[in-house]
Amino acid sequence: MNDLFQLIFDTTVSTLSDVFPIAAIIFGFQFIVIRRPVPHLRKVLFGFLYVIIGLSLFLLGLEKALFPLGKLMADQLTNPEFIYGGLNQALQVSHWSDYYWVYIFAFAIGFSTTIAEPSLMAVAIKASEVSAGAISVWGLRVAVALGVAIGIALGSFRIVTGWPIQYFIISGYVVVVIQTFYAPKMIVPLAYDSGGVTTSTVTVPLVAALGLGLAETVPGRSVLIDGFGLIAFASLFPIMSVMAYAQITEYKSRTKNTEKSN
Repeated sequence: MNDLFQLIFDTTVSTLSDVFPIAAIIFGFQFIVIRRPVPHLRKVLFGFLYVIIGLSLFLLGLEKALFPLGKLMADQLTNPEFIYGGLNQALQVSHWSDYYWVYIFAFAIGFSTTIAEPSLMAVAIKASEVSAGAISVWGLRVAVALGVAIGIALGSFRIVTGWPIQYFIISGYVVVVIQTFYAPKMIVPLAYDSGGVTTSTVTVPLVAALGLGLAETVPGRSVLIDGFGLIAFASLFPIMSVMAYAQITEYKSRTKNTEKSN
């Protein structure tokens, strides 16, 4: 019990040290540069307190639950006894198709963690507000989540096969550049920002744990070379999925208007 309280205390102090520079800059500009009092100062201070408590408990939960769980799942899904069903493992030759449960788990965990990502919720709500409802909150969240899910599943496939990551990333950005010219202009900046939103508190620990766990357990893989890079997939593919979502929506709207005019 003492160890738990000590861990909570250490995490809270660490969180406070991370949040303090942000608060110092905001209040410093407010009082020194703008030279105006902060409206509803008491509520703002309570808000900062809630942020520190919430972040501390959240980070503690990630470290004690989600991060170990991601590595544990990678270990179990790549265990030869699970893959080959107890058959003579010495006679088995690993093939990328043997790890299909890894790809399914990577897709599912990518989708679920992104849907639960607080930063994505905030961006989706603001995007819906400024677009007067033209951008759906749930539509944007699902589009980003699908992009992350596909990206992490493909990244897991890359780790299993050992193919160079640069081929995937370069090909992906070629697709992004092409999409940029044809996607609705309103959605392009939001699509690029959506890629960065996924590299946040919920997604990164699980994805990183999955990548490192796969690299440790798949035969012939280097943890340093193959274990990292999943976050790049999680950042790239949401850009494509959000622009694709906007393109499909625009096409359906155009088709509906054409049918009405006829």
